[in-house]
Amino acid sequence: MFSGLGRFVVRRPWWIILAWVVAAGAVISLAPKLTSSSDEASFLPDHYESIRAADVQEKEFPKQQNIGAIIVFQRSDGEKMTAADSADVVRISKDLQGRKIDEVRAIVPGEVSPNKLVQTSVVAMPKITTPEDTAQQDAVKQLRTDLKPELKGTDLTAGITGSAAQALDESDASQRAGLLVGVGTIVIIIVLLLVIFRSPIIALLPVVLIGLISPMATGLIASANKAFDMKADSSIQELLTVVLFGVGTDYILFLLFRYREALRAGEDPKGAMVHAVERVGEAITSAAGAVIVAFAALTLSSLGMLRSMGPALAIAVFVTLLAGLTLVPAVVSLLGTKVFWPSKSWQHEPQGTGFAKLGGAIARKPAVWVVISGLFMGALALGALGYKANFDLAGSSLPKDKESMVALDNLQKGFPAGSTDPTSVYLTSTSGKPLTEVETKAFRGRLAEVGGVGEVAPARLSPDRATASYSAVLADPPASDKALATVKDRLRPAAHEDAPAGTEALVGGTTAVYVDINKAVDRDYSVVFPVAALAIMVILGLLLRSLVAPWYLMLSVALGFGATLGATSLLFQQIGSQPGLMFMLPVIMYLFVVALGTDYNILMVSRLREEAREGRAPHDAAGTAVRHSGPTIGSAGVILAGTFATLMLAGNSTLSQMGFSLSFGIAIAAFVMAMIFTPALTALIGHAAWWPGHGDEKRDGHDAAAAAETPGDVNDRAP
Repeated sequence: MFSGLGRFVVRRPWWIILAWVVAAGAVISLAPKLTSSSDEASFLPDHYESIRAADVQEKEFPKQQNIGAIIVFQRSDGEKMTAADSADVVRISKDLQGRKIDEVRAIVPGEVSPNKLVQTSVVAMPKITTPEDTAQQDAVKQLRTDLKPELKGTDLTAGITGSAAQALDESDASQRAGLLVGVGTIVIIIVLLLVIFRSPIIALLPVVLIGLISPMATGLIASANKAFDMKADSSIQELLTVVLFGVGTDYILFLLFRYREALRAGEDPKGAMVHAVERVGEAITSAAGAVIVAFAALTLSSLGMLRSMGPALAIAVFVTLLAGLTLVPAVVSLLGTKVFWPSKSWQHEPQGTGFAKLGGAIARKPAVWVVISGLFMGALALGALGYKANFDLAGSSLPKDKESMVALDNLQKGFPAGSTDPTSVYLTSTSGKPLTEVETKAFRGRLAEVGGVGEVAPARLSPDRATASYSAVLADPPASDKALATVKDRLRPAAHEDAPAGTEALVGGTTAVYVDINKAVDRDYSVVFPVAALAIMVILGLLLRSLVAPWYLMLSVALGFGATLGATSLLFQQIGSQPGLMFMLPVIMYLFVVALGTDYNILMVSRLREEAREGRAPHDAAGTAVRHSGPTIGSAGVILAGTFATLMLAGNSTLSQMGFSLSFGIAIAAFVMAMIFTPALTALIGHAAWWPGHGDEKRDGHDAAAAAETPGDVNDRAP
């Protein structure tokens, strides 16, 4: 099939290129804009308690204002606030409210903190109903502009924090991150390809071709989001960039290395490209299939952000696969050997390379290399025991010098850390009778006694007095482990147990959302991980016609995943002293490392099978496969790891964690797992690795495994 596809593309390159240009133009012009959301609550299913509590607020307190932002005042000299300072706070708040800024319903000055160091004004805003709405961010931007002249002539300094302010700062940081990631990705690809091939044409080839399909893939994703009402996490655009350029460059490299090898064997340029598509097409398709089904497994997640991310990345990889099998061969077949200009190194295979030496060493002592690589990954995996989840997607990902973060630190000098985002508790009558004053006061008193709760405001009753709303300020930051433990282990149980007879209590708010997300993620681990692994194993089994190989190949990627999570935990939690890793990082890491790591395993094992079919014994076949596939996998691994590493340029701890873990995971997958562990273990298992099929038999019917295994360095074999 792939041989026929290669011949079809090589014979009609201009038609293939024209078809891609027309398709890209149509998709880009007709597709809606890709929007994203960082509103964690919008990603949870309706049956979680925090979402049910939000529904109660919408129904019973539709006009209740949310704390959209908080203006934090303090003296510029750091001394205690005076009566004159408080008068300035009241005046400034009144002046700002008088400006009638859109989305600002009220600006209410609060009391001075007990230690007299801080005073706040609460900015009331309506509840956000559409995650992509930026009106409240615009309001904060205007407030910051108007606040500066108001402070002149006073002894005060002030900053604005709160959810809307953090969303604004996160948006600004994300725009910078997107630019840095995009530019960094392209620069890394160009530089590395120049080093590898010493050809400016090859260096620019992925940038031009993927630059064409990238907006096309984005358009298809946006159309799918609109058609199926999916939401995308705010980091999806940066991920799309690195996935498209990273995976796309990988597939281009797979083809070019095999194309160059066919040219060295004496084939003409067009025949060499047909040969490359024939030999690599199945491996690329299987590898892309593994990535696609792994990403598609995210549709089983409880969280909307992961359910949307999965199909989006799957679409991107599918488009990249189609381009790798059609557009890339068409362009290269037109260029012929000029694609390598001005380098002449494509004409002769270098002798005595590091990959040839590594292959020879693995062929001679595969058991030693299995133990060394296995122990290395296993030792790193021990670091995963210290993993902690962090649920603060906004605050924890922002640089500490952003105004919302500085103001938050100042706020905590005088008030409980939970002041910026109180937890909501709703007490609703289920008997049809209105709540009594005795019931509401007693319930408030019980909530105030819960450990970790700083204070509880008096109840606000709905018009029919059937529901009471309480605002509970926690003693710890809303996304901290202590705050989550307060809601999960103490506040919710107390509210449920002490609700008067004939009533029901629900605990909502941001911290409650994080608690429910934690529960959803634990559920996803038990569903998404095994489904993705099973789907990849099925693909491996079909590709290799074996029931044995898929098991040890998945063992290798499991070790790679454990090593990656362990190294990331050690770097960011132990060395970097961060409170934890982004809560969905293990899921993303698992899918990327397992799926993309399987790409390299597939390429290596496919080549190993090919060498076995040529009559080589298991040890010799493994060594020769490393010799020939090592440069391809090594180059692809360096480039893909480099593209993921550009996420660390964003100055955003969430993207930095993602960038390091994915780049480190790809490096482990390429240089330890696929290049050492997998071929060495396959050599040890020998013919049994292909049971019950005969994948390593010679094409003329002779069993390669039956050939006498003679010692010898793979360097002595012809390519």
